Amino acid sequence: MKYSQATDYALHVMLYLTAAPTDKPVGVQLLAEKLGVSQTYLSKMMTKLVKAGLIQSAPGANGGYRIRRNQDEISFLDIIHAIEGTASLFECSLDHGSECQIQRVVIEAERKMEQHLLNTKIADLAKPIKTE
Repeated sequence: MKYSQATDYALHVMLYLTAAPTDKPVGVQLLAEKLGVSQTYLSKMMTKLVKAGLIQSAPGANGGYRIRRNQDEISFLDIIHAIEGTASLFECSLDHGSECQIQRVVIEAERKMEQHLLNTKIADLAKPIKTE
C-alpha cells in the first residue's frame, strides 16, 4: 500500500511543528527548506491540514503555522485522512455483492492498520526531538 508524497510531507511537517516551540508560528519557507520542496506545493498541502483543524495559520510577515489541537491527541491517522481522505484503499472490481470474501479480508486488514495508526500519536515521536 502506498500513500502519496503529500502524506509523507504532511507527517514530517506535523512532526516538526509538534517538536517546535509553541510561542511563535513556523514559516512555510523554513518548512519547505527542511523538506526540500517548493513553498507553493507545501502551502497547498498545508491548506488541507488547516481545513482538517490540525494546524492553524497566522498571516503576516511573522506568520506561519502552528499546531491547533492538543498535540498529544493527533494521530498518524488524523494526518493521513487530512491528506488522503477516508475512502477504502480496496474496491472489489467484480460485481458479486457485499459477500466478497476477498474484500472482507482486505477491509479487515485496513481496519487493523487504521487502528494502529490511530493509536500512534505524532507527539510520541516528537518527544525525543524536543529533548535533544
